[in-house]
Amino acid sequence: MGFARTCSVALVGVEGVVVEVQADLEPGVAAFTLVGLPDKSLTESRDRVRAAVVNSGAEWPQKKLTVGLSPASVPKSGSGFDLAVAAAVLGAAERIDPRVLADIVMIGELGLDGRVRPVRGILPAVLAAAEAGYEQVVVPECAAAEASLVPGVSVLGVRSLRQLIAILADEPVPEEEPDQEGRPDPLLAGLRMPGTGAATGMRGMGATHHDHGHDLADVVGQEPARTAVEIAAAGGHHLFLEGPPGAGKTMLAERLPAVLPKLCRAESLEVTAVHSVAGLLPPGKPLIDAAPYCAPHHSATMQALVGGGPGIGRPGAVSLAHRGVLFLDETPEFSSHALDALRQPLESGHVVIARSAGVVRFPARFLMVLAANPCPCGRFSRTNDLCECPSSAIRRYQARLSGPLLDRVDLRVGVDRVTRSQLADTVVRGDTTATVADRVRAARDRAAARLADTPWRSNSEVPGRELRSRWRAAPGALEDAEHCLERGVLTARGLDRVLRVAWTVADLVGHDRPEAGDVALALQLRTGVPRGAPMVLGAPA
Repeated sequence: MGFARTCSVALVGVEGVVVEVQADLEPGVAAFTLVGLPDKSLTESRDRVRAAVVNSGAEWPQKKLTVGLSPASVPKSGSGFDLAVAAAVLGAAERIDPRVLADIVMIGELGLDGRVRPVRGILPAVLAAAEAGYEQVVVPECAAAEASLVPGVSVLGVRSLRQLIAILADEPVPEEEPDQEGRPDPLLAGLRMPGTGAATGMRGMGATHHDHGHDLADVVGQEPARTAVEIAAAGGHHLFLEGPPGAGKTMLAERLPAVLPKLCRAESLEVTAVHSVAGLLPPGKPLIDAAPYCAPHHSATMQALVGGGPGIGRPGAVSLAHRGVLFLDETPEFSSHALDALRQPLESGHVVIARSAGVVRFPARFLMVLAANPCPCGRFSRTNDLCECPSSAIRRYQARLSGPLLDRVDLRVGVDRVTRSQLADTVVRGDTTATVADRVRAARDRAAARLADTPWRSNSEVPGRELRSRWRAAPGALEDAEHCLERGVLTARGLDRVLRVAWTVADLVGHDRPEAGDVALALQLRTGVPRGAPMVLGAPA
């Protein structure tokens, strides 16, 4: 009787569970039994592993073979167990020393010819292995850079099962023939999931900080909206842009990710783990260090926005935009159920998806930007009569955005139609993205210094009770905001959000704490009602 064991990782969302892969050989009729709650793709590994072992030059044991995946109570899915199953079988057959396999975690899919193919979720799988105390990991060669992002783990990248057998058996490692030059590497296909890519509206794999085609200086006029974008980036506040078509709402949203600071190491690992599970990591870019940008179409379902799907749920747009920007263009055209599903992620910063197959939790702390026309024809304005929509149609159109959802939006700005003189003026231009990004970074540094000994990193995360007790505004600065609360113009949540925005304005202009002008600007941006505060930061009142 032969027995061997090694380890792999089962992913549930972006969290991993180390699974022990055990192989047992007994005398009897040759058979291959796989137990331990495998799904269809994992059950099919029996045929893949057998063909890969034979085509790698090793002998397949002609005995009764049982492979167990422990703990057996955890559902297991995907083809990432192939490499561990093959190694355990070869260890039980004594082709490899079983003692060498016991403390190694193996992740990868096997082709019928023995090549090791990458799978989605390499980074969260290696993170789970490191947290469980394992120090050696074997992954596909093309995914070794992603696995190496985890500190304290020795990563071995292999291109074929033949190479792995030779390394573990202390034999000369065979050279694999390279693919024909100029042809795409077929092994990289496992890094991407069908149906993802440009069609999802995803951007932000590090390109936003070097994309000179999207600069804030290209936006003509719109000083109030530009100020709101800068405040949103500095404090992580949600933004609602309302105005006629062609006024620049989409241009402003597309330029917001480049204004955000680069992600720190911990944030980069969080974002990369989500994108790795979703199959959105591009080849050659194992670490995402810039804020992602996700702009789903208005026909997106609730599952597409918050996550879900058959079996164990997959990350949705709110998770793909984690630590970045979620832009919902033509917001009133989205399903009301899909929009209202955003309320909980906006408050909690994560999504919990409960299905019969299990419960998964995805991070979802994003900056939301809503864009909408004022009416169905888009020409409604209080200053002209170009709109042809009846008042009832305007009310129905604007009512598609529920009050509870808008109550979670900190900044509401009207975007005016651009005039001919503004378009013709080639001298007066707004600040560039680099200039605004420097001011945002300085404001974030001030907030980080103030919040150094707390679990919060930006003003938008600070609870209202802390702002009212620990970090107080200047005396008398909140008088107008408190009157709005008494009159019902603001809710209690709204007052807290006004305080957060006021702190962000104070950080941008260099005040030690919010003054009356900072609170007035925050209140004006919150309610959309002019209160005499200048809409340009640093401008005299």
